[in-house]
Amino acid sequence: MTNLDRQMQRLRDRRLRVAVFGRVGVGKSSLVNALAGEALLATDVAHGCTRLQKAVAWPQPIPGLKGVELVDTPGIDEVSAEARARLAARVALQSDLVLLVLDADISRVELDALDSLVASGKPVLPVLNRSDCWSEQERLSLLASIRRRISDHCGPTAGLSLRSPVAVAAAPRQASLLQDGRVRSKMQPARVDALHQVLVELLSAQGAPLLALNALRQADRLQRQIEQGRLQRRRRDAQSLIGRFAALKATGVAANPLVIVDLAGGLACDTALVVQLCQLYDLPMGGPAARRLLQRLSGHNALIGGAQLGIQAALAGIRQLLMAAVPFTAGLSLAPAAPVAIAQAALAVHTTRRTGRLTARWLLEQQGRGRRSQPVPASLLRHLAGSDPTLRLLLNDWPHHSQRNSIGDVLP
Repeated sequence: MTNLDRQMQRLRDRRLRVAVFGRVGVGKSSLVNALAGEALLATDVAHGCTRLQKAVAWPQPIPGLKGVELVDTPGIDEVSAEARARLAARVALQSDLVLLVLDADISRVELDALDSLVASGKPVLPVLNRSDCWSEQERLSLLASIRRRISDHCGPTAGLSLRSPVAVAAAPRQASLLQDGRVRSKMQPARVDALHQVLVELLSAQGAPLLALNALRQADRLQRQIEQGRLQRRRRDAQSLIGRFAALKATGVAANPLVIVDLAGGLACDTALVVQLCQLYDLPMGGPAARRLLQRLSGHNALIGGAQLGIQAALAGIRQLLMAAVPFTAGLSLAPAAPVAIAQAALAVHTTRRTGRLTARWLLEQQGRGRRSQPVPASLLRHLAGSDPTLRLLLNDWPHHSQRNSIGDVLP
């Protein structure tokens, strides 16, 4: 909620955040200073000195925006892989564009962090700092290697999320020989014009849409978390409800010898279960969503109905034959009748649980649609994708949240 409030405030203020991300000592603070045009952040030639996120204003005016913030972040190679992934996810969540700063060919640590950045859907611009340390040919070869390794690691699906790397020299130094034979280095003017031009072009074209889309994504993410938590809290109630209906249906099937009555009673039991589950998950039975659910369940029941009818008829026939043979076998035929009844009950339990799980799965898939067709973040994102070519390109980069990985955690 706090992140959404901050993003909405930035949207109202039209202030975009650019996160400067990378390993310790690659020159992130120096790059922020170079872009800002003055030494606003402390730097250390020996090692990085940023421990907390620090934001400074970028004085460059951008059409459609009232301001751009450059956010310096801590290094990613002094923490564990798990903490690094969390840091990358947090940086991506709180920013609209990420500059991934490198000082050599991209490493495994940086590629791992890149996974989280790309997964967020935020644009990532690799920046090769300290380009003054290489000749022109070496620099071009290094940029090509970075592009190739990123492409091999992320694949072609990264799309526009990953821009081509840009070479800069945020704090170049030139060595000079003193009269006493000692060597000293002197600071030279920063060379970040190429990056400056790329940022201006990118933010001028996509800055305002990025702010709006990020706000919608934050709202969509919050809504998904709320829905997921709601289903998690009600999972135990749903399990108990399905268990009671399964026991009721199994008892009726095992005790009743008539197949038609078994099927009718089972259908009534499953229908009542669906009604109870819809009430549990706050889906009114009179709504269009509930009608779609019943239509889907009808198709499901049609598929398993034939198999259930055949199995139940066969088991019931066997049981009736065994019961009819009681007078002629002195009751011995009752012994195999019990396993048959148990098999019928097991089949009834299985079909009831299948119906319950299918209903719960369908309810989980309704996340993001909202009630009574209200416009919610997910539907707004889909509408934007179909209405504006620029937004469509940006939305193609956003990850399509698959719920398959989380369904198993909330299904009863």
